[in-house]
This record gives sequence, C-alpha cells and structure tokens, in this order.
Amino acid sequence: MEAVSVGPPPRERRRLLFHQISVLLLTFSAYAAFHASRKPPSIVKSVLGPEPQSSASGGGGWPPFDGPRGPHRLGELDLAFLSSYSFGMYLAGHVADRVDIRRFLALGMLASGASTSAFGVAYWWGVHRLSFFLAVQVISGLVQSIGWPCVVAVVGNWFGKSQSRGLIMGVWNSNTSVGNILGSIIASSVLDFGWGWSFLLPGLLITVVGVFVWAFLVSDPGDLGFESVTMEIEMNEPGVVELEDLDQAIGEEMGLLESKEMHEADPVTAIGFLEAWRLPGVAPFAFCLFFSKLVAYTFLYWLPFYIRHTDVAGKHVSHKNAGILSTIFDIGGVLGGVSAGLMSDRLDARACTSIFFLFFSIPALIAYRSYGSISMQLNISLMFLSGYFVNGPYSLITTAVAADLGTQDVIKGNSRALATVTAIIDATGSVGAALGPLLTGYISTRGWNSVFLMLICSTSLAITFLIHLAKAEVSSKMFERKSTMTSNNQTQ
Repeated sequence: MEAVSVGPPPRERRRLLFHQISVLLLTFSAYAAFHASRKPPSIVKSVLGPEPQSSASGGGGWPPFDGPRGPHRLGELDLAFLSSYSFGMYLAGHVADRVDIRRFLALGMLASGASTSAFGVAYWWGVHRLSFFLAVQVISGLVQSIGWPCVVAVVGNWFGKSQSRGLIMGVWNSNTSVGNILGSIIASSVLDFGWGWSFLLPGLLITVVGVFVWAFLVSDPGDLGFESVTMEIEMNEPGVVELEDLDQAIGEEMGLLESKEMHEADPVTAIGFLEAWRLPGVAPFAFCLFFSKLVAYTFLYWLPFYIRHTDVAGKHVSHKNAGILSTIFDIGGVLGGVSAGLMSDRLDARACTSIFFLFFSIPALIAYRSYGSISMQLNISLMFLSGYFVNGPYSLITTAVAADLGTQDVIKGNSRALATVTAIIDATGSVGAALGPLLTGYISTRGWNSVFLMLICSTSLAITFLIHLAKAEVSSKMFERKSTMTSNNQTQ
C-alpha cells in the first residue's frame, strides 16, 4: 500500500504555501526570541561570579555570586530556572492541546519579557538577595515553558506528514541556535554599560515579537478553511507488502508497538498524559533527550564562563569576547541540526541518525577540552565541531522526532496529541538540562576535566536508550528490502 498526495487547486496551493511560510517565520522568530531571552544568564555569569585570578580569595563579582561559592550559586540559579521549566513543560503541553495556542503562546512571550527584564532591573536597584534572583528564575522557567510545545504543535499542524519533515524541522529548529547567537551578541555588546542591559534588551525583544504573534499567527490551517494540509489516497498493488502491515509487524516483533486497537482515538479529544507516555518510541527518545539536553544546556549556560576562565594560547579573553566567541558553538549547532534532519529524511531512520551524531560528539568533546587551549584558531574549529555533533540529535529529537511521535498512525491521527507528546519529550529533556548546569557549578570548582567527563558519560547513556529503536529501524529496512526483492522476482 502506498500513499499518493493529492494537492489542492493551484490557487489554493499558493495560498497554503503563503501561510505555511508565514507560520514558519513567525514561529521561528518566536522561539528564537525565547532563546535570546534565556542567553543573558550565561553571558553575565563571568561578571556576576569571581574573576579567574581571584577565585580563591573571593575578589570581584556581584554579591551574592562573588567569592569561592559563586559558581555554586550560579549553578543554583540555573537549577531554579530549568527545574521550573521542566515542570512547567509537562503542564504547558497539556494546556496547549486544550486552549487557543496563539493566545497561549503570545501570553507566554509577554510574561517572559517581563521576567527577563525583572532580573536586569536588579542591577539598578542594587539587589543582592539570592532569594530575589531565585524567584525571578523560577517564574521565568514557568512562563518560558509555554513556548516549545506551542510552536512545535503549530508547525506540525501546518506541515502534516511531509516527506521532508526532518529537513524542514532541521532548518526551522535552527531558531534555538539563532536565538542563542542573537542573545549572546545583544547581551555581550551592552555588557560594558552594566549587566542589567544584557537582560533588559532581550526582554524587550521577546515582548515585541510576542505582539506580532498575537496579531498575525494562525495556529491551525482549519482556521482559514483548509480541510487538511495533505490528502492521501491509498492504492493497493498486487504482490506488494502493505507498508502499514510491515511497520506493525516489525514494531510488534521488536516490542515497540502495542495493538492498534489500544490507541484508537477521537481526533478532537486531547490525549491523556499517561496514554501519551505509552505511545511507541516516546519513552526511549524522552530519556535519550534527558542526557543529550544535559550536554547541550551545560554548554548553553556555562560555555562563556568556561572560555573566560580557560586560557587560550596563554591568555584569558575578556567578558565581552567570551560571550561573542561562544556563538561559534551555536553556529555549529545550526548546521548540525540541518544535517541531522536531512540525513534522517534520506535514511528514514531517526534513531540511527541520532546515534551517529551522539557517537561522534564524544571524540569532538575530548578534542575540544584537550587541544582547544593551544590556539584561538584551533579553539574555534573544535568548538564549532562540538556544537555540530552535540546539537544535531538534540535538534532532531525535539522537532522531527517529536512531530513524528505526536502524529503517528497508531493514534489514528489524533490532532490533539502533538503538544502533549512534544511537552513530554522536551520536559524530560529539560530535567537533564537542569541537572547538567547545576552539577557543572559544583564540579567546575574541582577542575574542568571532571565536567567534560560528565558530558561524555551523559552522551554514552543517551546512546544506550536508542539502541533498541535503531535495531528496529535496521530490521524494518532489511525486511522491506527483502519484500521488495521478492515482489520484483514474482513480477518477472
């Protein structure tokens, strides 16, 4: 059985394409703004914490983050944000499947702008209470968690089961890296005027973009009269194994699928939280993301601090240059995400692609730690390579994989499942994202070799969760190829 896509009339197709491009641009800008507003804490860490040469004596920094315990408290700030973010993600996905996504997303952006700016206001108010910064970070994490399940659900609604979903999502998911780069540049460029500006400007940016989302985003093609993004006609050919039956057989053989009857769902009824966890592939990819996001967010929150505190060719770079230099990792991440999406489309194997990137990220991390301090050119090259391999699977799992799992055939096209599944996967990943920066705050005081060992162990564990799924993909491809060869022989 194969599916043939029947598109709408040319005029409607042009209209559909226009709105699809608009949705991509708006959601891209929205989540880039979210990440730009998350970047200031990592840029300002080196200013808030003690200076490299005076860490032991407690000189420099902004109380209460100065002194020998400064890195610990900075790590606790990351924990406050990311733990509330992961908790809020589970709730946000559940709510997003039940409310107007456009308004929910826009409100999250406006609230994120306010909370980001509130952190920066502490500079002018002279706030030195740790409780204030922790409270702001908790609120920021909760409102920022609204973004991801909403934007993925909107893109999933507009692009359906496109054959190039991995590439589209890979390009689109560069919004995270673009946002990181933009946030780094904005926060670093105004750092000399006072670290408060590094929060105020990104807060203003996400507020402005949030207003555009409220005014122009259309969350579902049905709101404009499009019945569906794609229409499929099933055609039976004698002697050809039906692909649905093939997928079901392979899945049951590998223990990945339950019977289809268990997952028949009303397409307008939101799927339950526990039911979403039981969907094939959700748990393995969620736990894989736990460890891969731990690695990615450790770089997101600590790379500028690491660059500032590690000499390159015998010299320490300035606060501003450390922030700008860290964008190289994100530039590598952009290309890594696109490459992972394209590769997974060509192979039609998301788990195998993720394992490939995870495996090669290990030698990339070892090389960056071992040889990055030799020269600035080598530091930049190895940082780019690390970003390429680290962000590849992280990007793929949070976008194309989440969209695949949230719209798979086993749930009978339930359109209200995508945000919930996306939230489960990313929220589980965010627990790891909270753990990584926190541990880094404590482990880094004992030496950065220990931090990189933690990152390598996390990457190895991420691989183990996908081995079973990768074996199923390989078995499916081999079975499909064998069936095709048998069919050709019968035809001849």
